[in-house]
Parts: sequence; structure tokens; C-alpha cells
Amino acid sequence: MTDPAAPAPDAALLSNVEAVRASLAAANDAREVALPGCRAVIRLCGSSIKAVHRLQADRAAGLVADAESELRAVQAALADHPEIEHAGFLHDAEKEFVEACAVRAFVDGDAVPTAEDLRVGGPAYLRGLAEAASELRRHLLDRLREGDVARAEELLGLMDDTYDALSTVDFPDAVTHGLRRTLDALRAVLERSRGDLTSAVLQLRLQRSIESGPS
Repeated sequence: MTDPAAPAPDAALLSNVEAVRASLAAANDAREVALPGCRAVIRLCGSSIKAVHRLQADRAAGLVADAESELRAVQAALADHPEIEHAGFLHDAEKEFVEACAVRAFVDGDAVPTAEDLRVGGPAYLRGLAEAASELRRHLLDRLREGDVARAEELLGLMDDTYDALSTVDFPDAVTHGLRRTLDALRAVLERSRGDLTSAVLQLRLQRSIESGPS
């Protein structure tokens, strides 16, 4: 119960606090929009990548277009709230969007879009590229199972090129949002993929030698 004898709060202080409260309320509203939006982006991008591996080009394109719509809505909601924008979940959504776009470009043989094309932050772009290169391992193994060694070699080359390009970025993790760790994971994926491809090539040569018989 309010004490009737208590002095009323200072009007100027109340005004100051109310201004901050209104700002926090707006930031909280933006966060409530952004969180489910970012989750939707990540989910749609994951589904798009699966569609690429299944060679469902139209479905992959539709899913990534839906993901972009969600991402733009999130970016617009957070535009005036940098304290929320840099909380981490927008970075993750942008990274997944880059990954989905880059995987499609790699597999389709198209040029990989730039960070400016995709309207994402630099660290999210770099980490998305690295994860896209790692994701190519699945496509590479699928091609090996089909006996398409030449295509598997092309994919390994794309993975190598991406790793080499990203390795030129030498800044602290605080600046790149953990790019070094992502590259370490890519290097491990590269070596496993190289070993799988080498085994497949040797097996194919042996098979051809057996089929051709003694010279």
C-alpha cells in the first residue's frame, strides 16, 4: 500500500526514467520479433541445403527465398537497436543464410554472392562460406557413390579454394566471431574428404586394371 505521506517522485527524474523505459520497451519488442524470425531463417536454410543435396533445385530456391524474406524482416526490426542486433542470434541467422546461398552456388556452378549481395555482416559471411565448404562433403560423397569421380574432384577443389581464401583472414576471434574454429573444422572435413576421394580413385583404377586383364 502506498504511503500517502511519501513525497511524489521528482518529475524530471520520472521523465528521464520514462525515456529509457520506452527505449527498452522498443528494444524488447524488436527482440520478440527477431528471435522467432531468426529461428525461421535457420530452419528454412537447413531445409534448402537438404534440397540441394537431393538435387531439388526449385525447392531449394523457394526455401532460400523464404529465408531471405524472414531475414530482411529481422534486420528491419533490429535496425534501430544495435544492442540487440549484436546479441548473436542475428549473426547466426545471417551465417546460415550465407551457407545456404553458397551451397547452392557451389553445386550449381554459379558465382558465390558477395557479402554486399546478401546484405549480411562480414563475420557472418566468412563463417557461412566456411560452413558451406564443409557441407559440400555430403555432396561429394553422394557423387562418389554414383561413381562420378570427376565431379567429386571438382567439389574437393571448391572446398580447397574456399579454405585457402578464408585462411588469408587473420584477425582475433573477437573480430571474426570464431572464424578460426570454423576453419579448423573445415580443414578436418577437407582431409577426410581427400582421403575418401583418394580411396575411391585407387579402387576405380584397380577395378579398371582387373577388367582390362593382363597386358
